[in-house]
This record gives sequence, structure tokens and C-alpha cells, in this order.
Amino acid sequence: MTDTARTPSEPGEEAAGAASTSREATYAPGAGASPAGFAPRRRRLRWLRWAALATAVLVLAAGGVGWAAYNKLNGNITKDTGAAAELARYEAERPTPLVHDAQNILLIGSDSRSGRDNRKYGRDLGTQRSDTTILLHLAADRQSATAVSLPRDLMVDIPSCRRPDGSRTRAQFAQFNWAFEFGGTACTIRTVEKLTDIRIDHHMVVDFAGFKGMVDAVDGVRVCLKEPVDDRAAKVRLPAGPQTLDGEQALGYVRARKSLGNGSDTDRMDRQQEFLAALVNKVRSNDVLLNPVKLYPVLDAATSSLTTDPGLASLRGLYELVRGMRNIPTERVQFLTVPRRSYTYDVNRDELVEPAAAELFTRLREDEPLRVTRDAAAAAYERRASKAYEDDSEDTYDEGESAYEDGESDDYSEDGADSESYDSESDEKPDDPSHTPSPAPTFRGNTADRTACE
Repeated sequence: MTDTARTPSEPGEEAAGAASTSREATYAPGAGASPAGFAPRRRRLRWLRWAALATAVLVLAAGGVGWAAYNKLNGNITKDTGAAAELARYEAERPTPLVHDAQNILLIGSDSRSGRDNRKYGRDLGTQRSDTTILLHLAADRQSATAVSLPRDLMVDIPSCRRPDGSRTRAQFAQFNWAFEFGGTACTIRTVEKLTDIRIDHHMVVDFAGFKGMVDAVDGVRVCLKEPVDDRAAKVRLPAGPQTLDGEQALGYVRARKSLGNGSDTDRMDRQQEFLAALVNKVRSNDVLLNPVKLYPVLDAATSSLTTDPGLASLRGLYELVRGMRNIPTERVQFLTVPRRSYTYDVNRDELVEPAAAELFTRLREDEPLRVTRDAAAAAYERRASKAYEDDSEDTYDEGESAYEDGESDDYSEDGADSESYDSESDEKPDDPSHTPSPAPTFRGNTADRTACE
């Protein structure tokens, strides 16, 4: 008969069982001291888990904040699809770009009183004009930028334009800022392209609130006033001397006209250019473009009142534009006004000085260098070039030759070459492809490294 009962344990087995029981008893909670270092290790592991969780939460939060900020800034920009559609209808008449990678951007300051922040500057009549229009040319190599102010009272050919209500204006010879009132951005761009034969690649429209916001975002801009300012129309009162203007004061300063200088629009444009140069210096000196904390309020202020073409109507589009400009030396950021004089039939209007204006437009169109200076040489160049142009019908060239010679200056030139006399006896036309480019002519203007405080 087989015995199925469990056999007694061997002595070794009993010992092993006792040891096992002993280990279980020893490691049971409250059964005695833990092995050396075990409890601290558990605490470290717990701390690391919490640290990892906290880090993940912070990363997600930062990403969420970054995404929210991006969306906010992106949503601030108004996309001007209406102007893009209108320009597309007239593509056949628009100039052809001549230089790859060079860009021409039309900057328009709107005097619209619509919106809560703009109402205090006047009653909203449902229309708007542009007191400030600047053609910004960025060289293909992004080593220079030239900003050309176009006078609001300049007499120009304005094409037939589409009004906001869908009706059309007649083509007419009128002052320049009527184009913006007639047909907004599209009409202004077509007028500028007809005037200059330069293709406008992008445009930006900024109103009063946007301008003030950008100045405040950089904690004001320093200027030097040669005389006190007291302009009730522009709502600004300032003492003479160096001072830092906030957004409200800056807006009044660049808008003031009759109370400063000779009261002309030319004087006001000079003042606007000096202020923009000071603003560029402020942004560059404070490393705003490289510091996200400083850059965000500037972008927020700029985009909140910004209307652009679809190509720039995003942070990505604006970033690509700014990235191409941030390495341009301030001495190569030039400001000037298109050569002009009082209109023959109305001293309150302007007309172009030829051939100086045509030479300027050709230089920009072909991405060729030019000079700017604040001394009298440029004024002499414009006057004598104008006289030579008038005498051209009488085959008188001596005056024209001296006009170019008198335009020489030791001021900045994009190509760094010394100016030489213009070969007026050549049979080649200036825009002939076989023609050797003439030395850089000199125009009256300013550079961003020179401020009114100098």
C-alpha cells in the first residue's frame, strides 16, 4: 500500500522555511528598521517623479502661452484682401520687377478717425486720407534700406479707382493723397506705380493708435527740439531741447505742421524722417528684435492697428521681413523726400523736380546705389538738375553737367564710390542695358545713425 501522506520535512527545508518566515517578518511594515538607504531612495524617486511631472506641466504651459501669444498676434493683423483682388484686375498694367530679391514696400499712415482710440483726433466722416506715405526699398543683398517720402500734396495722375461702395472714380490729375480717399490702398499703389514705374511688392497701413502703441512699447523715443512746439491742431505742447516723447506726444510731433519751421509739408516730412530714424535707433540699441520679452509688446502694438497685403498678414510673413532687415547697419538706413518744388499753378501744391526724381526712381527700380546728405549740396543738385531739365529743349547741357558735379558729397554712399561728373555728351540712354551705371547721385536726406540731437 502506497503512503500518500506528506513526508516530514528535512532539517534543511525547515531551516529555509524559517529563514523565509524571518525575512517576511523583518520586511513587514513596522516590523523593525529598514535596510540602510532604502527609505531615502524611495523619497528621491518620489521627488524625481514630482519634478518630472512639474517640468512637463511647465513645458506644456509655456507652449500653451506661446501658442496663445502667437495666435493673438497673428489675429491682430488685418488682411487686405480687397486691395489684393483689385490689384489683380490690373496686373497687366503693373510694372515688372527688375531685380530678384529686392523688395519695395509702401508704408501708409492713415488719418482715419474710426475706432475708439482714433475718435479724439476728429470726427469720423467715413473717409480717410494719408498724410504720410513712404516707399521703402530693401536692397537685394539686404545691406541697405532707402525710405522715400511722397508728399501728400504732390500733383500726380490718379487712375480710375473703385470706391468702397463699388462705384468708380474718373481718372484725373490731382493731389496724391486723394488716391487713398478715392480707392484706399489699391488706388494708392496703382498711383505710385504709375508715378515711379516701380513694382510695389507689399504694403502696410498703420493708424494713429498703432503709431502711438509702438512708441510706448519701446518706452518712448528721444528727440531734440530746436524750438518749442505749441500746436493746438496736433494736440501737442513741448519745450525746446532734448527729451523723450511718449506715444501721444510723438503722434502730435510728427503731425504738427503750421506751428513748426516754415509750416510746409516738406518740413513735416523731414521731421517724420528724423523721428523714424530715432525710432530705428531705439529698437536697435535696446536689442528689441533679439529679446522676446521686449519684442512682444512692440509686435502687439504694431499688429493691433496694422493692415497688410496677404503676403505679410501673418507673424511668419512679418518675421521674414524683419529678419532680412535686422542686420542692415543704421548708417545704411536712408531717409529722403522725393525731389519736389511748389507746383507751377498752385503754390500750395507740389510737383516733381526733374530729372532728379526720375533718376531717383530709376536707381530704386534697378537697385542701384544713391547718396543722401543733410547739407546744401543736395539742394543745389536738385535746383540745377531742374534748370538743366528745363533748358534741355534748347540743347543746353552745361548746366546739367554741373548739377551732377555739385551733387558730390563726403556723406554716405551705398557703394562707397566717389561721385564723378555725369557724361552728358554720351548718346546712350541712362536706362539702356549697355550703359555703364553713372556715379551715385546725391539727394537731400538723413540716415538712421544721425539724429536731431547731433
